[in-house]
Amino acid sequence: QVPLVDAGGGLVQPGGSLRLSCTTSGRTFSANAVGWFRQAPGKEREFVAARRWIGGGTYCADSVKGRFSISSDGDTRAAYLQMNNLEPDGTAVYFCPTGKLISSTTRTRGGYTKWGQGTQGTVYS
Repeated sequence: QVPLVDAGGGLVQPGGSLRLSCTTSGRTFSANAVGWFRQAPGKEREFVAARRWIGGGTYCADSVKGRFSISSDGDTRAAYLQMNNLEPDGTAVYFCPTGKLISSTTRTRGGYTKWGQGTQGTVYS
């Protein structure tokens, strides 16, 4: 019984990159999507990107489009978030939840049912 593990956070300079990883347990295998959310200091948790394992569709927030990319492994249900050109506002705890979602809810926090503990990414200025 391996829980969701969010990892890869760290400390980077502005313009730097981080690659986050998310490992999922067998209990989440029935999920059809994996998402990445972040919660910056003083702000609510918000959507960053997501990928549907079956359909292969990807989603991303407008604020990170072109800088972040999501990938996943269909067998292990691992997910990755490549974050490039990070700015100080990227400082946040990043989460990698899973859930069974449809297109209209993939960007919605409430649609995800399994959450890890997050990993801290810090972009210092």
